[in-house]
Amino acid sequence: MLCYYLTLLLTSSFKRVFNLIKLRFSYHLSGILKSPVLWGYPSRISIEPTTFCNLTCPECPSGQRTLTRPAGNMQYALYTKIIHESSSFLAYLNLYFQGEPFLHPEIFKMITLAGQKRIYTAVSTNGHFLDAQNSKQIIDSGLDRLIICMDGINQKEYEIYRKNGNFNKIIEGIKTLVRYKNELKSRKPFLTVQALIMQHNQSKIKEMKRYFLDLGVNQVLFKSIQINEFSKGSPLIPTISKYSRYKSVEKGKYINKNPLANKCWRMWSSAVITQDGIVIPCCFDKNASYKLGNINDSGLKDIWKSNSYDKFRKSVLTCRKDIDICRNCTEGLKKIFFKK
Repeated sequence: MLCYYLTLLLTSSFKRVFNLIKLRFSYHLSGILKSPVLWGYPSRISIEPTTFCNLTCPECPSGQRTLTRPAGNMQYALYTKIIHESSSFLAYLNLYFQGEPFLHPEIFKMITLAGQKRIYTAVSTNGHFLDAQNSKQIIDSGLDRLIICMDGINQKEYEIYRKNGNFNKIIEGIKTLVRYKNELKSRKPFLTVQALIMQHNQSKIKEMKRYFLDLGVNQVLFKSIQINEFSKGSPLIPTISKYSRYKSVEKGKYINKNPLANKCWRMWSSAVITQDGIVIPCCFDKNASYKLGNINDSGLKDIWKSNSYDKFRKSVLTCRKDIDICRNCTEGLKKIFFKK
């Protein structure tokens, strides 16, 4: 973990740190005034390289092919526009949203460009593309963090959620990447295995943690699963309360544990940009229902401080529970489980 935070610190500049401080102060002032005050620009951005995925996970709109917005790959020219404009204030870049990032034909160019601008880069993957060639390119690109999504320690457990996935292929890929990191004496990328806690694996957390750490990854992170239509429950929801973001209030009915306070740090610190350039509030807006602007038409700075963005922030400060994408949000909930 020390290596992870040290790398993030070293990629920062005075301008980026000062920008983050301004965002934090304006966020707290906005909460007091119940009206949006905004100093600075997003310190963290998620960019969606592609909407395409090789898996068909049941709660993923990309995997289920149920996204109501256009599918496709982000054009590299559009990506470079975003990076060049935001490099002075952007500290952390997530190169993922919906879809599998390594299906984008220019993903390594994307990572390299952000690295050249000293932006900390992270990619989340289902792990099926960690062959020898890609593993070398991942290291050569300078990727800072790679998150590999795994929810079991054998094929039977794994495929309950990761439909069409190949457990052994991913394990071999992790071993390959770890081997190349060791051979090249590279501290990057910081390797995280991320597992969703579900009913079928809730009793095997310690076993999963030990299994993945023994492979040579740096961190194992456990997250509660998001259920899109959670009100009637799901066989995926853990029965152990502390691992679930939902609770049963009466027979057959579930609600989100999140009290939905009228505040959200994400609205002051980060933004999400879809593959076709639409700027949306956060990662819970899977179908881009809240379009706050388009990078093809305006600059990110202008969109960030636009009337439409401020109007959305105002609604978060006054009646967040009325915003549908907020009702399944974890902002404000404590982390369910975290181990390194």
